Amino acid sequence: MSTHDHMEIDHCIFPEQLLYDVDNFVWADNNNGNESIVVGITSVLTSIAGKICTIKIKSPGTEIKKGKSIGTVESNRYFGLVRSPLSGTIIESNDSIINSPKIVNDHPYTEGWFTKIRPNNIAEEIKGLETIENCHAKIKPIIQQLHVRCFAQFPDYEMFEIGVECAATLTKLDELLAEIQKGQVVHLVSDDATADLEIVRWSEQSGQSLAEIRREGNLFHFIIKKIK
Repeated sequence: MSTHDHMEIDHCIFPEQLLYDVDNFVWADNNNGNESIVVGITSVLTSIAGKICTIKIKSPGTEIKKGKSIGTVESNRYFGLVRSPLSGTIIESNDSIINSPKIVNDHPYTEGWFTKIRPNNIAEEIKGLETIENCHAKIKPIIQQLHVRCFAQFPDYEMFEIGVECAATLTKLDELLAEIQKGQVVHLVSDDATADLEIVRWSEQSGQSLAEIRREGNLFHFIIKKIK
């Protein structure tokens, strides 16, 4: 699946070439013709789940009805079914995400696909799926209602430093970064009024990557990636 144009809704990405089952937070890629459909989950579901730690997928050869489970995703705070947008037979499952579940958090529309299905009623069932142009008005209120936050990079760790001075927060951040692996990502939340200036200065001095700064009310959200 190559990179195509996408639509962004409240920072969540939705590629335009895919079809969406809005209610179940899954997508279908029909670009191989009707022989096989690639199925995966949207960035909304990865955000709701948090950092996924376990994925199970049904085996190739399994017959699936539309709306029934092709597998499950589990994190420390979430367990949910991945529901098939179409009826058919699973012809391939993505073993790499079983071994490295965070691929789904990081790349839900590409390397993080779940199954390929040979559909058996596509002419009828594909009518229930929508392009993002047709369903973005439905998705936006769902994102707001569920308080979904999509970031530029999916966090491995979260630090909620509310009522803490920025200097103390940065000390704690340095300690965390010293323990984690290169390439891992921290989501830091601070209500210190000077946090944005302090973090930018810290990033320049430390050489660590500041991937995103977002302000919501009196809270700052920072996405920091360990690069050294």
